[in-house]
Amino acid sequence: MPVLHHHPLSAASRYVRLVLAEFGEEVTLVDEQPWERSEAFLALNPAGTLPVLIDETDGAVVGATPIAEYLQETRGARLGEDVLMPSAPAARAEVRRLADWFLGKLESEVTGYLVTEKVFKRLAPGPNGASSPDAAAIRAARSNIRYHLRYIGYLVARRNCLAGKEISFADLAAAAEISCIDYLGEVPWEEDSNAKAWYARMKSRPSFRSILADTVRGNPPATHYADLDF
Repeated sequence: MPVLHHHPLSAASRYVRLVLAEFGEEVTLVDEQPWERSEAFLALNPAGTLPVLIDETDGAVVGATPIAEYLQETRGARLGEDVLMPSAPAARAEVRRLADWFLGKLESEVTGYLVTEKVFKRLAPGPNGASSPDAAAIRAARSNIRYHLRYIGYLVARRNCLAGKEISFADLAAAAEISCIDYLGEVPWEEDSNAKAWYARMKSRPSFRSILADTVRGNPPATHYADLDF
């Protein structure tokens, strides 16, 4: 069984967990506190970033996008059909573009701010104790999330799923990011009804069950977080 080094509120880690579940792959989860920069973890990934997958055959695979494509090649192929990644080159390029958009742009403009300021600063205190959240960073994230929700709504209104008619890596990447924000109760669902309906479909998938069961000590999820009818 493969091993995934992750953190419950790492959106990149959640993305890989969703991909694994969509491929029907069981995995052993190892919680990491990346700010601790333990020697054992740095030996796996000198960059000290999450996630890291340890495969029984090939060893360590580092980073959300490399892991997802590695799993598509090693696990997805055995399903005998295009799963999560279409066959046409242009369609594949669009999936990759959107997965990068959400794992990169949404992460840097919203998720990273909120998780760092509301959770990680408390869990990873500096030399003088836990640092206070940066109110300006939180305000920026709260403003930026509205734009991203409208973009999700725009895409699904025209395509059904984010990159096309079928669910793809793009949907899983976006859902992983949104799920972290929703855990913290910071998604203004009134902003776009299409985005809300899309996320309701995503969180109803069997692959989402373990994500919805996540808890972080000292930071319980928002009351509606695991509610499929929110």
